[in-house]
Formats: sequence, C-alpha cells, structure tokens
Amino acid sequence: MKTAERMHILVVEDEPILAMDLSDSLEEEGYCVVGVATNGHKALDLFRSQPVDLVLCDVMIKGDWDGIETIRQLMAERPVPVIYLTALTDTDTLERAKQTYPAAYLNKPYQLPSLRTAIELAIHNATMRTPPTPTERDGNGRETLLQINNYLYIKQNYQFIRINLNDLLYLEADNTYTKLVTSGRKYMLRLTLSSILERISQPWLVRIHRSYAININSVESFNDVEVSIGPQLLPLSRSCKDDFMRQFLYR
Repeated sequence: MKTAERMHILVVEDEPILAMDLSDSLEEEGYCVVGVATNGHKALDLFRSQPVDLVLCDVMIKGDWDGIETIRQLMAERPVPVIYLTALTDTDTLERAKQTYPAAYLNKPYQLPSLRTAIELAIHNATMRTPPTPTERDGNGRETLLQINNYLYIKQNYQFIRINLNDLLYLEADNTYTKLVTSGRKYMLRLTLSSILERISQPWLVRIHRSYAININSVESFNDVEVSIGPQLLPLSRSCKDDFMRQFLYR
C-alpha cells in the first residue's frame, strides 16, 4: 500500500519499550507512524511538520506539558482525532481529558483488539465533527465508508485506507458492489453506486450511466455515446447526457 493511502499516526509516549511496541503494532496493522514524541514540545514540532490524521497520546509524559496539555497545544494548530493512552482513572484526570474531546481512551497495557476498536471509534467520531457525513454499514454493523474533508476512509479488514477524493477517476457499479478506481488502485465496496454518490456529494463527481460516475476533471475526450478517462472508454447514456454537458462552460 502506498504511504499516501495509509492513515498517518503520531505517537506521544515517553516509555521507549511501550512506544516501540505500539509503533510496531500500528505499522503491522498497515498504518504509517510519522514519529514518536517523548514530550509535548517534540510532539508539537512533529505535528507541525508531518501530515497527521490521528494522535495516540499518553496522559502522563515527562516535560513541561503532560499529555492533556500537549493535546491542547496540538488542537490549537488544527483538529485531529485523539486517543489517550492511560493507566489513570481518577476523576480529576478524566475531567481534564474530556475538555479536549478525545475520540477514545486506551487503557495501559493496551491489547491489539482494543487498539483496533479505539482507532475505528476515533475516525467515526471525527466524522461527527466536520460536520457529520452519513455513513454506510456493512453486514456486521460497522462503518465501511467515512469522509473527513477531502478524504475518504475505506475500511479494509481491520484498518482504514485513506483516499484523496481528487485522485478518484471513476466509480463502476456491480450489482450491490461499487468499484472505486484511482490512477494507482481499485477498491471494491459493498455499497451501491447511488448510496456512495449521496454520501460523497461532490459537484465534480458526475453520473454518466446507471453503472458509472466519473470525476469530470479526468475526462480526456468524449462523444455522443462514450467518455474517455485514460485508457478506459465509459458509456455515456442518453438520460445522463444533459447533466454531463452542463458541467462544461459554454463561451
């Protein structure tokens, strides 16, 4: 999987063995650890210099800032989902932590199933803040498609894969499944094409056929019955032609 498609996670943990174990577990799950910070100031430096989708932060770390103050400093830069790592359950600590609106808590020592669940909750809760984007669920009741700003997060096995919406070339329906095609990869979702279009809702994503929707910015040529996107010739139906033509400016 390309690095750009992986969720980028910043780990804030001052216990070297735990930090290494956590980083290894995240990488094995398919995530990209952009760095490990042992104190709040280093965390802020990494946060400013690296793309970060999620922060895993120990509540008790060494230095001027504890984990909660570190998260307050990071959120002043830009909001991202946060998971606290903690062995503390006292009321004062929890009340302070709640003021930073964490997505989840992960008790120490963490277990891999708990880590997976916490990350899924973090991504889900982040979509509720941005503002909420409706989600679709798979047969087990879990979200399979999430959107934050200009990114889609598609659940594959136990992890979310990030797709930049601008990289989408076209969508192809296949009964109750839909294939998402980018320049580098194809993704299959158990969602209908209509359902995905309702949830993504981007003006440049245009339906050209009952089985196809395209990124209008990727069109290389077209005629009365076909649209060319790279090497692919996709059908342009009569019922969709007017909507397709309205995407172009007439002079």
